[in-house]
Amino acid sequence: MAIIITDECINCGACEPECPNTAIYEGADDWRYADGTDLEGNVVLPDGKKVEANEAQEPISDEIYYIVPDKCTECKGFHDEPQCAAVCPVDCCVPDDSHVETEEELLGKQRFMHEE
Repeated sequence: MAIIITDECINCGACEPECPNTAIYEGADDWRYADGTDLEGNVVLPDGKKVEANEAQEPISDEIYYIVPDKCTECKGFHDEPQCAAVCPVDCCVPDDSHVETEEELLGKQRFMHEE
């Protein structure tokens, strides 16, 4: 499953540079599928949705840092544990029960975003 940042977030920003998928953004910042990935142009996501990788997407939160579930792989393929949770000083990076994925699905998403 993806990781979510709870409203206990103190906006310290420690998590953002740790994400290997660039899935973490500061509140109110637009995000893009292309940010920190090998995705470019028109792409079909693993869930079948068609997107323009460089097109700005609406922020998920206007107030606190947030994680884009479509880009979060829980650091599978990079690290043994989610790095955002490892560095968060207030333990507000937690599993997102709304986006449950198997390890195989997370690794597939990682391979999709980062050509080998």
